[in-house]
Amino acid sequence: MPSDIVLIGPIGSGKSTQGQLLAQRLALPQCSMDDLRWAYYEEIGYDKALAQQKRDADGMRAVLQYWKPFEAYAVERLLAEHRDCVIDFGAGHSVYEDEALFKRVQQALAPYSNVVLLLPSPDIEESRQILHQRNRDRPSDITLVNEHFLQHPANAQLAKHTVYTHQNPPEATCADILRVTGLT
Repeated sequence: MPSDIVLIGPIGSGKSTQGQLLAQRLALPQCSMDDLRWAYYEEIGYDKALAQQKRDADGMRAVLQYWKPFEAYAVERLLAEHRDCVIDFGAGHSVYEDEALFKRVQQALAPYSNVVLLLPSPDIEESRQILHQRNRDRPSDITLVNEHFLQHPANAQLAKHTVYTHQNPPEATCADILRVTGLT
């Protein structure tokens, strides 16, 4: 069973920050989906111009729908290609409406005992407000999509652990993740 830590959660939940801190603390490489996703997407025919057309015509939700098969593929590729590291997913890489795509991601993550969902608070409304504040400089359609990521049950179904970040300095959250995963 891989001992890697996989961080999931909505935009602004701290995945990249915690990925960096955990990688330093554990002396492991950090593998960020945001750095690799486009290369993986292109392997199976991602069309950037088509994505932009969808966004222009129907907004961010349309783009997210287009991305979903690419995201599932990217999760499979990233997990197959990278071992002994700290992995942080992009927010959408753990949320799927399509049951077949969700099952693929669920299957890819099944061997990982350290899938950690990062949320600001156990209270969804409080988390929504905190994330809205953290993401206040992003376009409004991103904020709406992030609310969907926050409320969708997929993250909770994939996670083996949940860590709450609000009112914790990043180093304390890192220690919490290490504690719940047993990697201290």
